Amino acid sequence: MTITENPSDNASDLANDIETLGVRLQEVRTAIGEVIFGQKEVIDESLITLLAGGHALLIGVPGLAKTRLVQTLGTVLGLEDKRVQFTPDLMPADILGSEVLEESETGKRNFRFIRGPVFCQLLMADEINRASPRTQSALLQAMQERSVAVAGVSHDLPSPFHVLATQNPLEQEGTYPLPEAQLDRFLLQIDVGYPDEQAERAMLIATTGIDEADVRVVFTTKELLAAQRLVRRIPIGDSVINAILELVRKGRPGQGDADIDATIAWGPGPRASQALMLACRARAVLEGRLAPSVDDVIELAHPVLRHRMALTFAARADGITMDQVIDRLAEPIA
Repeated sequence: MTITENPSDNASDLANDIETLGVRLQEVRTAIGEVIFGQKEVIDESLITLLAGGHALLIGVPGLAKTRLVQTLGTVLGLEDKRVQFTPDLMPADILGSEVLEESETGKRNFRFIRGPVFCQLLMADEINRASPRTQSALLQAMQERSVAVAGVSHDLPSPFHVLATQNPLEQEGTYPLPEAQLDRFLLQIDVGYPDEQAERAMLIATTGIDEADVRVVFTTKELLAAQRLVRRIPIGDSVINAILELVRKGRPGQGDADIDATIAWGPGPRASQALMLACRARAVLEGRLAPSVDDVIELAHPVLRHRMALTFAARADGITMDQVIDRLAEPIA
C-alpha cells in the first residue's frame, strides 16, 4: 500500500491517497508506541511536524525519553539521522562543517569542504540552549532555506531535512536563551510531560528485563516526501482559514481584546499562520480525516503559538502563563 508519487487533481484519487497515508501512519504510530510509552500526544505532534515538513523543539525534564523519541522517529521513518550534543564550547563549524587546506602529490594546494553533521535528514540538537548564541544561529539558514553557506559557497542540505531539538527547562545555569528568530523557525514547541501510571508500569516491565523491543523501519524517505507533498494538497475550508487568521492576529498587541493585549509583549508573525495551516492539514491526515476542522486549530494553538509570543513583565508578575493567554485567544473560535 503506497502513496501516489505523481498525484492527479482528481478528488477521488486524492481521497484514496489520504486514506492510504492514514493507514500507513497508524503503522508508524504503532511502531513508535512499542518503544515510547505514554506519550501519545508528544508522538502525534512530532509526526505532525515531520508531515508538515517542519522542525520541532521538545521541552521537558530529564528522563522523559526525548532523545529516545527522536532516535526512534529517525529509524521508523527511514531517515538518515545524526546527533549533536550542544555544549558551551561547540562552534558553528562543528555543526556546518569547514574547509581544510590540502596539498596534492604535485604540490598543488586547494581547499576541500568537509561536511558537518547538519548534512543529514534528521538532525537531533540535544540540549540546544547550552550552546552560545553564535553557535545556535548557525542553524538559522539551515532551518529556513535548507542550505548552508561556508566561505561564500552555498551547499544544499539533503531532502527531507528536519531539526528536532531538545531542551531541559530546569537546569538553566550555563544556558543561553534561544533567539526569537530561531524560535520562530520551529513549527511546533512540544512540551513533554510525565507518563501516566499505567504507561509507566508498562515501561518498567518492558525496559528492565533481558529483552527490549527493537525499533523497526516502517516508512521510507520516498514515502515521507510523498506524504509531505500530499499534506500540502489537502483542501482546507474558509471556516478553518478564518479561525487561523483570527487566532493569530488577535495574539498581536493592538489587534485583539484590550485585556489580552495588556499581557502580550510581542505576538506571532505570519509564519505562525503558515505553521498552523500546515499542522492542521497534517493532523487531519494523522486522525484519518480528509480535511482539517476548526477543532484542529484549537488543538494546535498551544504548540504553534507558545514559543512565538512573550508575556509582559506585569503579566509575569501577576502569575499569568502563556497557556492561559492562548486559551483566552482560542475561546471565541471554539
